[in-house]
Amino acid sequence: MRGDTERLAFRHAPDATLMLAERVIVEASLMVEEVFGWTPAELRGQSIRLLYPGPTDYALIGDRARRAMRDHPVFSDERFMRRKDGQVVWMEARGRTLDPAEPERMAVWTYRPAEGGPPAESALTAAEKRVARYLVNGFTSKEIGQALACSPRTVEVHRANMLRKLGVRNSFELVSRLLGAAD
Repeated sequence: MRGDTERLAFRHAPDATLMLAERVIVEASLMVEEVFGWTPAELRGQSIRLLYPGPTDYALIGDRARRAMRDHPVFSDERFMRRKDGQVVWMEARGRTLDPAEPERMAVWTYRPAEGGPPAESALTAAEKRVARYLVNGFTSKEIGQALACSPRTVEVHRANMLRKLGVRNSFELVSRLLGAAD
């Protein structure tokens, strides 16, 4: 009876909940479909990399969480994550390792959309935020222009404004700042 209750609690958790082994999804709660767009069955056996906008944030956030979980079994932060439809969204993440000596061996993570969006984005206009979502996914100005039905020059103007507002020198620093990697 207890095992059934525990499975039921995990499956119906109020936040998107993932059980990971070596950063591979072993199990997913039903809420992942509402939060990320994938069904639990689609995520089982997949690398958690699938939910990150790009390889840089996957590596940086993974390293940061691994180091923190060696000292404290619970880690939480806010970060960009990617939905099945490609939309990049700001999430609250909270993870607990089952083995602090090897934090990635087995961990449970919960995700929920964050209120208000990322701090670095707060000064950006709606148009700049739309461009930022594509930038964190590695799109070029031409590709962003096509996706947003505007000229690449317009995208460059938005990018320049974001550089100035966020106090960074180049596009790499801009993306790092937007992803929260520039701590």
